Amino acid sequence: MARVAIMAIGSRGDVAPYTGLGVRLQQAGHTVTIASHAVFQSLIERCGLRFHLLPMDAQEQLRTRFADRGLTRMTLAVNKVVAEHAHPLAQSMLAAARDADILLVTPTSWFGVVIAEGLGIPSIGVYLQPLTPTREFAPPALTTRSYGGALNYRLARLLLTAGQHPFRPAVTELRHELGLPDVSASAWLRSQEEKHWPILYGYSPLVVPAPPDWPSWYRPVGYWWPAAEPDFTPSPELEAFLHAGPPPVYLGFGSMPVRDHEALSALLAKAVRKASLRAVVSSGWAGLTAATGGDVFAVDEVPHAWLFPRMAAVVHHAGAGTTAAGLRAGVPSVPVPVMVDQPFWAQRLQQLGVAPAPIRMRHLTADNLAKALSTVVTDPVYRTRAEALAERLALEDGPGAVVREVERLTS
Repeated sequence: MARVAIMAIGSRGDVAPYTGLGVRLQQAGHTVTIASHAVFQSLIERCGLRFHLLPMDAQEQLRTRFADRGLTRMTLAVNKVVAEHAHPLAQSMLAAARDADILLVTPTSWFGVVIAEGLGIPSIGVYLQPLTPTREFAPPALTTRSYGGALNYRLARLLLTAGQHPFRPAVTELRHELGLPDVSASAWLRSQEEKHWPILYGYSPLVVPAPPDWPSWYRPVGYWWPAAEPDFTPSPELEAFLHAGPPPVYLGFGSMPVRDHEALSALLAKAVRKASLRAVVSSGWAGLTAATGGDVFAVDEVPHAWLFPRMAAVVHHAGAGTTAAGLRAGVPSVPVPVMVDQPFWAQRLQQLGVAPAPIRMRHLTADNLAKALSTVVTDPVYRTRAEALAERLALEDGPGAVVREVERLTS
């Protein structure tokens, strides 16, 4: 059996899916360590997985540096802040990798591939967003527009190459330490393609089918659901609220930062009143505030897998993880994307017919949110489509594909 190290950098939505993947690998007999930030240590260890500390406070970086930026600026800022921590991140990842037989790396930890090469062990890309260049759509981190096949593909190639530049000093140092020759970003990408380096995407092909111009070693395999929290018990107050009336709507923006959380909280409360709905409001990293009472209940952390199936609809930022949770629960969404790939997932929800048109955070008002909520709650088509898709998603086995690839490469 193999010793597997998963490198997970980012917010909760960037880390939680790997807990479910790690548990499945462990159930198959492998030893699993997730290298991530201190804020996620408890989450990882509660699942019975090993934890290895990576530097950088993801929550603080999001709160202080990314609030209220445009999409492209946020994409660049996320890359920049990871690059600023690249040297200590690389060294900590190298320490974790020395006790591993195989590395599973995410896009923001891609230099784990360099570590695997230097140590002479295999690696697999385990991505939550489609990053492989394609003619089908432009890079999700940049735009939801299509510029035509040729330009879509060129933009994605350019993004992959340019995305490596901030990391060059750390990568060069790392390559020297591991006895590897220097190589340009574009040449390194070509070499990975020529080696058929596998990338498994942790989302459903029902949501984003594999583009026809992707080779077989790049493929979506199905969602990696966050590990269940066996000790979770809802508070009696929450249980009572859920049973006191019709299903409420959920409002929360996960790890997303906002500049004025009080103003956003007031906007959400006004929208719920205008739509005459009950609501569960999740504080999240945005620090949303709501006074529990009447038709509103405030929560801190409640597992989406438990809460979402009890909702009439979910309002969220359309991060990959929260989008997946809504689809799994079979409930309609009202997506309010903020940054990076979120507009892409929001658009996909609309195309699947389980959400109305997305409302960008900077355009959000009490009126347009109330209208969207009323639409998805009163029109049964949204719920019917969501439930049908959830039934099909339940038949997929995304973690199983990763287990098989790990065993193929380590046998």
